[in-house]
Amino acid sequence: MTDFFAALGLVLAIEGLVFAGFPEAAKRASQNIVATPDQTLRLIGVASAAFGVLIVWIIRG
Repeated sequence: MTDFFAALGLVLAIEGLVFAGFPEAAKRASQNIVATPDQTLRLIGVASAAFGVLIVWIIRG
């Protein structure tokens, strides 16, 4: 469970840095997300989740 909270903290830190360092790019990305079809967002979400699990699986062995 501590790994989960560590990972969550890293996600929040990285996203915070993106919004703090590049606010205009973050706004443009948000606008692009709204314009993207739901099916495409679902596919990207599933692929990202699977890739994340694969990375953790490889690293943790």
